[in-house]
Amino acid sequence: MLLSPKKKNPERNNSPQFLPSKKFLATAFLVIAGFFSSYSQDIIQSKIYPQNYFRYPLDLAPSTAGSFGELRASHFHSGLDFKTNQRTGYPVHAVADGYISRLKIQYGGFGQAIYITHPNGYTSVYGHIESFTPEVADYIRKYQYDNKTYESDIEVPPAMFPVTKGDVIAHSGNEGASAGPHLHFELRDTKTEETINPQLFGLTIPDKIPPSITGIGIYHLDGNPFSEKTPHEFLTVSGSAGSYHLQKPQVLHLSGNTGFAIAVTDVNSASPNHNGIYSLELKLDGNTVYTFTVERFAFDQTHAINAYVDYPTYLKTRRWMQKCFILPGSRITLYPQSVNRGIMAFNDDLVHDVQYVVKDIAGNTSTLKLKVQSSRKEGINTPDKPEGTFFHYNTINEFSTDRVKVRIEPGNLYDDLDFVYSTSPAKPGALSATHSIHNKYTPVHDGYDLWIKPDTDPGRYADKALIVGTGIGSIGGNYQDGYVKATAHAFGDYYIKLDTVPPVIRPLNIKDGSNMHAVRAIKFRMSDNLSGIKSYEGKIDGKWVLMELGYKTKILSYTFNNDIAPGNHTFELTVTDYKDNVSTFRAAFSK
Repeated sequence: MLLSPKKKNPERNNSPQFLPSKKFLATAFLVIAGFFSSYSQDIIQSKIYPQNYFRYPLDLAPSTAGSFGELRASHFHSGLDFKTNQRTGYPVHAVADGYISRLKIQYGGFGQAIYITHPNGYTSVYGHIESFTPEVADYIRKYQYDNKTYESDIEVPPAMFPVTKGDVIAHSGNEGASAGPHLHFELRDTKTEETINPQLFGLTIPDKIPPSITGIGIYHLDGNPFSEKTPHEFLTVSGSAGSYHLQKPQVLHLSGNTGFAIAVTDVNSASPNHNGIYSLELKLDGNTVYTFTVERFAFDQTHAINAYVDYPTYLKTRRWMQKCFILPGSRITLYPQSVNRGIMAFNDDLVHDVQYVVKDIAGNTSTLKLKVQSSRKEGINTPDKPEGTFFHYNTINEFSTDRVKVRIEPGNLYDDLDFVYSTSPAKPGALSATHSIHNKYTPVHDGYDLWIKPDTDPGRYADKALIVGTGIGSIGGNYQDGYVKATAHAFGDYYIKLDTVPPVIRPLNIKDGSNMHAVRAIKFRMSDNLSGIKSYEGKIDGKWVLMELGYKTKILSYTFNNDIAPGNHTFELTVTDYKDNVSTFRAAFSK
């Protein structure tokens, strides 16, 4: 029988009642023993997934450069990155019967990707593809020319490209936002589109090495929202072979509401790459009060990694401290169980045992035990008085002055916020003072509305006004009712500028009168000073042609094909930025 996890209470709760009942622990989550034939230890998961249904997508021995749920800047990694010997061009196989249901071509991201829908309710995804089969490549090219676009997200009819398990559907590559040749592979729930850990389907990676714990964090919450001001301390950890201890053995003297964190990575037996863990449990006196598991998640939740990690510490040091307490506004499904959101209240003068239990998906386990001496007297604290405007994480929050307005919808803050605002003098060329909208150390899940009033009337250039963030760049914006309004995705310093400068086009191998007979492709670089490039369009003899922009090279190119006959031709490239400033390059050439 599968037991459903008990749902956590998302509301703030500073109650000292942190000990779970035995009945709760018995039903909090499912532990499946001996689930994989090659894995002998228990792992936590909510359901059983099909075994021996999917094959590996490559014929290479399975080795990974990235694990499912691994911590990445701004997101959890959504699949397995299979290594390809630092080469491209390996055959990519359909992992089961089905049909190609989606083809995606994009600048960045996966670059080129194939989606296959399978009859058992799952969809497989293959990213960073170098090349498709000729039939699929022709289908994509026709779509691009019919719709006059390079970037394409194509829904494919079920009968168009049926596949059989093992069919070669593409060749591996290094396209898009890829740091090196590999195949990004995912298995998704077709109905919900949640991505699921592929190793739970039996596509395992050899692994006999337990996770490595390097440090812990202790946060003195005392009834206050978590922020960069939360008092904390980091302690170094020593140990090996799954058994860890504080580098300086000691009894920790803690009082009041306390949160813990951990610094931990994992390595499997097939690769030296440092990957993410699978599960993390925090126990108090033998009872589990917090569980984190990378089983599956939805893509609208992945930015909530900034609620899971100690975000201020990451920004300051680039160190991943994984918090073992849940912020009340976090809505990710990677927490199958918690008591009081993992926050422990030490107020009883007793010595307590705190234990971390960390596992990789093979069940290899590392533990770390702490002794905590609490003090009832020292634990009596009151929340700090807000210095600014108090925002609640679960309500609409608004702030305004005579020069700026802010509106934050529910779902964008992970915790209550002591919102602070200030201004500083205008930067050179700015049309407004610099407005400090809180600070960068508080993450925003999606975005919020920001209005700034110009201190200088933009006049006839009002349609060229936009908002710029220090260290962020342009966030766009439109002039309306005396303000420039935009959607900001982070807190920080913002001001108004004008963008009246068109993009720059720099031809690399063509000029007026060029002979392109021996040239395979026409190449350019393009750039913009502020708002960014919105679109580009190439034409030969007045007809639209496909231009491809390389994510790594930043080179925009047109590759000649049989559509261009020998003789004299004209080439035209038009580039437009987000404030509709336009540049055009024209040249006659012979072929």
